[in-house]
Amino acid sequence: AMAGRPADEEVSSDSETESPWLGRRRREAAEEEVEETPQEKKLRLAKQYLEELRQLEEERAEEEEELEPADLIGDRLKEDVLEQRGRLQRLVAKDVQPPDPAKIRVLRGHQLPVTCLVISPDDRFIFSASKDGSLIKCKWEVDSGKRLCTVPGGKKGTEERHMGHASQVLCMAISSDGKYLATGDRNKLIMIWDAATCKRLHIFTGHRDAVSGLSFRKGTHQLYSASHDRCVKVWDVAENAYVETLFGHQDIITGLDSLRRECCVTAGGRDGTVRLWKIPEESQLVFSGHQGSIDCIQLINEEHMVSGADDGSVALWGLTKKKPLALARQAHGEQGAQGLQQPCWISAVAALRNSDLLATGSHSGSVKLWKCGEGFRKLEHLLDIPLVGFVNSLKFSAAGDFLVAGIGQEHRLGRWWRIKEAKNSICIIPLKQKTTASSPESPGSS
Repeated sequence: AMAGRPADEEVSSDSETESPWLGRRRREAAEEEVEETPQEKKLRLAKQYLEELRQLEEERAEEEEELEPADLIGDRLKEDVLEQRGRLQRLVAKDVQPPDPAKIRVLRGHQLPVTCLVISPDDRFIFSASKDGSLIKCKWEVDSGKRLCTVPGGKKGTEERHMGHASQVLCMAISSDGKYLATGDRNKLIMIWDAATCKRLHIFTGHRDAVSGLSFRKGTHQLYSASHDRCVKVWDVAENAYVETLFGHQDIITGLDSLRRECCVTAGGRDGTVRLWKIPEESQLVFSGHQGSIDCIQLINEEHMVSGADDGSVALWGLTKKKPLALARQAHGEQGAQGLQQPCWISAVAALRNSDLLATGSHSGSVKLWKCGEGFRKLEHLLDIPLVGFVNSLKFSAAGDFLVAGIGQEHRLGRWWRIKEAKNSICIIPLKQKTTASSPESPGSS
């Protein structure tokens, strides 16, 4: 349906026409309702899934003859079930060692504060963006950080004349297959890039304020976007199409995340809520517990998430409870003169997926690592990693062997004050484990 559309054509969510992707999904859903019952559909999909697994594992078994296909399928199914239920938890936090400050590598290139970054699924590349509108792709290597390409920013209104953003880039996301990169800016635009070449493919429009959150649904090219206009939009990047818009937050949305399920979570700034959006049902669950503006959020697994606020608190949530399972107040301490102290704002959170290891950032002079206690009902401080400046973005590598921090002299969302001695940079922090083998993947209590 989209074959005739130019690669870099602008796609708007304001169009009254239904997207081919959504129309096709609805037609298919209607046909399925007529042709089969929900139980028959579940059985068909289960058989299809098992057959795909069997073919995949048989191919692997040909290369690894010592393993039986049945054993591989069983292990894979068990892991998938645990992950979907939010019970797949790698217990790695207790084995993490304090990194050697001399081995923290600093990558320079942005002129203004780094606002966001992502790591490619294979842990080989880092993509970062800044208030200067530029987009930089850095290749991560063990010994050095090599910049591969730069897309320079420009002045407002020049987006059609050059490939980069013309305003501050606030958020980015990369698809789980590493094919597409999405970036969002203060000028209400979402740009879609070929991650391998840094070539711009599409521009998505329709948000009425700054785009502040982006996430690809795992295993798909479905993109969720959030904005200061208080809405969440759904896009199909492969089809170059807008899908739908969801409303609910009472203040600007400051962050968004998603995993494999057809849903996403958002942080709602000063409306004091975290929300879970169920996309097919067009419904939402509302969570509350912070006292200040909720500025960052990330899913730990399919059933748990972590958020941070400008009241200095870090919260652990379970998707079945409206209040936090655990809350660390003044997680990064206080600032200010005697009698005028204020908690240090939490400006970034990160979770090593399906594990008990978290990281938080502020402007307190360090990144903090945390351990999630059993059942995610406790938050234990592990260690501090000294870093000067606003920690505006944090991401763990998929393997968990390094952590990347985006540092700026200013907070990513404003210019309340500057830390002059900070360097606008990317910091790659190696994470070493104790020599003893780390705990195997095990189900955690929900």
